Amino acid sequence: MNDWASALYFGTVAHLRLRPKRHSLRYRVFSMLIDIDELPVLSHVLRLFSHNRFNLFSFYDRDHGVGAGNLRAHVEAQLIEAGLDLGGGPIRLLCSPRLFGYAFNPLSVYFCHRPDGALGAILYEVNNTFGERHGYLIPVTGQAGRTISQSCDKNFYVSPFLAVEGRYAFRITPPGDTVVIHIDHLDDEGLLLQASFVGDRIPLSDKSLIAAFVRYPLVTLKVIAGIHWEALKLWRKGVALHRRPPPPAHPVTIVSLSDNQETRAHVAARI
Repeated sequence: MNDWASALYFGTVAHLRLRPKRHSLRYRVFSMLIDIDELPVLSHVLRLFSHNRFNLFSFYDRDHGVGAGNLRAHVEAQLIEAGLDLGGGPIRLLCSPRLFGYAFNPLSVYFCHRPDGALGAILYEVNNTFGERHGYLIPVTGQAGRTISQSCDKNFYVSPFLAVEGRYAFRITPPGDTVVIHIDHLDDEGLLLQASFVGDRIPLSDKSLIAAFVRYPLVTLKVIAGIHWEALKLWRKGVALHRRPPPPAHPVTIVSLSDNQETRAHVAARI
């Protein structure tokens, strides 16, 4: 048994749209929690996982951040811009790895820790199907218990069926024996859409990677196929399309503590 922080999480993704047409989906998927400092060791020890080269499962730095360079350097640069010095603590990324060289991550979540293990910030990294990527960095302060509540204004185009305008409310149970990522998308009329991933931790090994492959065959292709299939169903239901504006000029929106508290209060008033 290894003592890696990196692990697999077997679970379920669920979406529920409330307006203007009710629409829901539920898929069995798995995610990988990667301590980015463990990548060289994982790539060396695991026969079925590689870093920046092809394998059954692989992780490529260019699939995240600004698409080039060192991921730790990218995340720490955003933390510095936000005025957060986490002292070089662990950075752990919850995402889908590449399977047979392909992956699409609608959402990847970086858990940024202080050296003592306390969580200092969360970076939510969103990809759309137009090849664009944007992140929201939110500090973690004054959180009691396992559940973390955060919020921010939305300013990135995710789907043709959703306007850019709106707000996100996050409820997070950080990776432990389980992980929960719950997102409410709100607009001026209130709650519009809910999305979640709930997973159970599985120690990372070649054996568990084989289990993931057998239990969730071609899951990375299923994600992108599912996005287009659900889009077709929304279009057939007559849900309006929204024009795609240019992405934000900066790759990451820095959410200050005061902005987070103000938006959370606004979101709470709408729920």
